[in-house]
Amino acid sequence: MFHRIERRLARSVSSHLKERYGLDVPVVLEQPRQSRFGEVALPVAFQLAKPWRKSPRAIAEELARELPRIPGVASYEAAGSGYINVRLDRGWYGRALITGFPEEEEAPVDAGKIIVEHTNINPNKAAHIGHLRNAVLGDTFVRMLRALGRRVEVQNYIDNTGVQVADVVAAFHFLEQKSPEEVAALVAEQDRFDYYCWDLYARISAHFQGNPEALRWRQQALHAIESGQGPLAELGRIVADAVMQAHLRTMLRIGVQYDVLPRESEILHLKFWATAFELLKQRGAIVFETQGKNAGCWVMPAAAFSETAGEDEGKIIVRSDGTVTYVGKDIAYQLWKFGLLGKDFHYRPLWRYPDGQTLWVTSDTPGDEPAPVFGAGDWVYNVIDSRQSYLQDVVAAGLRALGFEEQARRSVHFAYEIVALSPRTCAELGIELSPEERQRAYVEVSGRKGLGVKADDLIDKLIERAHCEVEARHPDAPESERAEVARQIAVGALRYFMLKYTRNAVIAFDLQEALSFEGETGPYVQYAAVRARNILRKLQSQGQALPDFAAQLDQAAMARQLAQEDFWQLVLTSSKAGSAIERAVASGEPAHVAKFAFQLAQAFNNFYHAYPVLQEPDAERRTFLLWLTAYFRSELARVLGILGIPVPEYM
Repeated sequence: MFHRIERRLARSVSSHLKERYGLDVPVVLEQPRQSRFGEVALPVAFQLAKPWRKSPRAIAEELARELPRIPGVASYEAAGSGYINVRLDRGWYGRALITGFPEEEEAPVDAGKIIVEHTNINPNKAAHIGHLRNAVLGDTFVRMLRALGRRVEVQNYIDNTGVQVADVVAAFHFLEQKSPEEVAALVAEQDRFDYYCWDLYARISAHFQGNPEALRWRQQALHAIESGQGPLAELGRIVADAVMQAHLRTMLRIGVQYDVLPRESEILHLKFWATAFELLKQRGAIVFETQGKNAGCWVMPAAAFSETAGEDEGKIIVRSDGTVTYVGKDIAYQLWKFGLLGKDFHYRPLWRYPDGQTLWVTSDTPGDEPAPVFGAGDWVYNVIDSRQSYLQDVVAAGLRALGFEEQARRSVHFAYEIVALSPRTCAELGIELSPEERQRAYVEVSGRKGLGVKADDLIDKLIERAHCEVEARHPDAPESERAEVARQIAVGALRYFMLKYTRNAVIAFDLQEALSFEGETGPYVQYAAVRARNILRKLQSQGQALPDFAAQLDQAAMARQLAQEDFWQLVLTSSKAGSAIERAVASGEPAHVAKFAFQLAQAFNNFYHAYPVLQEPDAERRTFLLWLTAYFRSELARVLGILGIPVPEYM
């Protein structure tokens, strides 16, 4: 609601400046520093002071007298050294929240197709806690975009031909001497094959460290997997497909879904890379080195992607043994995402999610079912941790070298920092720490060393802890119901913790903090939504229906009730969800929506304690309080839905 007023106000001021003064200047809206100054502040007078050769205050006074009064705006007031404070008509605004916002037709916002690629876990072992941050950030950004009506395609790239998969294949083949048939049987009999691979990956990594000559196993596996031929390639398919399915199940536990899974194997087998390779060679974007440390390799010169790198710091795209590096295949993939490669995958349906959505996976042979059109995006957001910034720069440089300047500009690295653990959480999860590590603010983990927190273990622990709390509060509730409530609280705790920090902050995940019902946490925000719903349910349990708000609360009644400042501030805060989402999308910070949800929950909890809604004796006031409760509940539920956080039946 509030963002619609903002848009209308900005259009009105802009039109006035153009019609009255012939000026075409951007109109910025600000939040006044104190609520007593009104709801919106216009700093436009400061922009005009120099060309008009007047003081900002004089310009503000002139504009405040002239600006047209639009529906919902009560007054314009010159203030301070040159601001124009805008006060809204509280009765009109409250009534519009009940009956709907009477706005003129607007041209639909269409930024074209937006592709968001996230999660991207190497399918060689179980997902870990860092992958959860990637998935939650990416999924929430998608939900934010879709809430604004944007057309979004969600991709999860499966690197099933890379070094990590090759290492696990080498471990099965050379260390454990298992055949493809034996590994397939292991997949069938193991509940958590991805856990088995976690331990095996740590073993082979340690083996390589102590026996560097064994690295030839990796090269053999890589060559076989890339060619798609032989028992090692078959092992690669079995391992990658089984672990990929495990990852999908893990992410579904926290509400994360995808539209399509592009696999690296098809990028090779369908000649995506071969096509991109020829383009890069033709344009001189990569060069063949004949001497030095990169002799025999195809290399992108450092000058293409870095202003500070030395001449000998170019990026290898094709190794001397003919295998392609990750970044080379990623250039081909990025070209396809923008529809620039002249090629497409084949597709087959892989899953049907509980909500009926079909998940598609790429294939190197045509499928039986017609698939949607994937790729060919106008914008591409790659959710990848900040340690990969260098490689993302190389991918963008590849696009620029091929002449695709605009697409390089629209390739956005949606970067984030690592997730570590608090020492207290390490102790709770049974991770042994040295005395020095116990004194640190956070402890980093390493999957390669087998030291880390598997995503499913963390989710299980959160559910277990939440279940104990629910059991203590609701001992008589059915067990199946308590289990579902515990799951929803755990999901809320996890997702909120991953979202409340800005992307450039290192997170030290703490179990106790995440599950707390007090403070800036998911359970605290969920509790506010549950409280609001409980008020409405109690009304119904007393045999009463919700009043007809539209019939009983006219504009005059809303003006009377909203004259009380705390009611007005709660209504105003509750109606700013759209503004919060728009600003979060513009800044690329889901943390802003999480912060808004917390502030909204705080405001309602203050209201909840101050006003016993169902005991209010005044009829109009009681109807208003019930409307305010219902409106808050619906808005917070909407915001929680965008954050991917469910609202439990009880807390």
